Amino acid sequence: MNKDRLFTASCIALIATAMSFAIRGDIMGELQQLFQLNDTQLGWIGGAAFWGFGLSILLGGPLCDLLGMGNIMRVAALGHIGGTLLTIFAPNFSVLFIATVIIGTANGLVEAAINPLVATIYSDQKTAKLTHLHAWFPGGIVIGGLAAFAFTQIGLHWQAKMLLLLIPSAIYTVMYLGQQFPATERAAAGVSTGEMIAEIGRPLFIVIWISMWLTAATELGPNTWIPTIFNRLIPSGTQAGIVNLVWISLVMYLLRQFAGDISHRVSPVALIAVTAIPAALGLYLFSQAHTAVLAFAAATIFAVGVAFWWPTMLGITSERFPRGGALALAIVGASGSFATAISGPVMGRISDSLGVTAQNPERAGEVLAWWALLPVTLIVIFGLIYLRDKAAGGYRVERISAART
Repeated sequence: MNKDRLFTASCIALIATAMSFAIRGDIMGELQQLFQLNDTQLGWIGGAAFWGFGLSILLGGPLCDLLGMGNIMRVAALGHIGGTLLTIFAPNFSVLFIATVIIGTANGLVEAAINPLVATIYSDQKTAKLTHLHAWFPGGIVIGGLAAFAFTQIGLHWQAKMLLLLIPSAIYTVMYLGQQFPATERAAAGVSTGEMIAEIGRPLFIVIWISMWLTAATELGPNTWIPTIFNRLIPSGTQAGIVNLVWISLVMYLLRQFAGDISHRVSPVALIAVTAIPAALGLYLFSQAHTAVLAFAAATIFAVGVAFWWPTMLGITSERFPRGGALALAIVGASGSFATAISGPVMGRISDSLGVTAQNPERAGEVLAWWALLPVTLIVIFGLIYLRDKAAGGYRVERISAART
């Protein structure tokens, strides 16, 4: 088993996933004009891929034990390549929607397989390696976003941008060929299905599961809308909203890649509680920004706040509930995806209720001010978990061979 090659291929697969999100964010305005959609409808379109994403994570996680992580990744590769081609040649919106769901399903299968894969091959440093892995989600958004922006400047449309997805998809497909995949940590340790299900019934797991809805909605919900909100608040011929999203993603990438081991220096629980403060502040300040400088400053604060959330939530899940295996990771990951899918139309609904239109864009940022309430809630939740852990002797990584308490 070549651990380095498996890890690198997993990073490239995550780049393909992220590029699909970046490109979709870039073309939302074009799709809105083409199909005459209001903001609520646009939110549903923006979240369409997340439904396939979440369902395939949820179903793909347990299938990792049954079918093996290698087979799951092969199906994901077919979905990425096939869904991209179907999108490019879609004759109507219905086919386009189906293709989007297929790509979303492939994205979810990638997430379902690479998380337990990395947790298994790097079982002694799970959170740090998951953080390094997930650096390539914002990294992929940077790549896809900049490429999409460049295509816009030279007059290429959304079909041409979709072609970009074939590049990382083909690369990770080739890299996985002939590779030996390990059994999941839970399966290798002989933990029974009953023990696995009992693990996800623990009260703390339920709290983490609920919290994932809030962290994901805070992190990815605004990312879907920020390019559109930026373009409404600060209109220009370059449609630079996607550049703002690229900047957020670049900050997140750098922090995950070069400060990813922070979770081993401080409690991961404390990390989320503390970083929820700049997340809330960044969203509020963005809602008040009416110049590009202020918008980018607010985006930077927001990015610092949410940079570590997704991999840290997965790390907490793997470290505190190891017997839950791929199922526990799938439930938490899928919840994050569903939260993002729901947040799109909810934010669109808020925007419609505020009376935001192309002719009346000045209130567009108020959506983010309302959304800032989510990270405020996280400060309380993770602050209480931290105090509970401290009273019990501090944050503890559970070992799968140890007796559960």
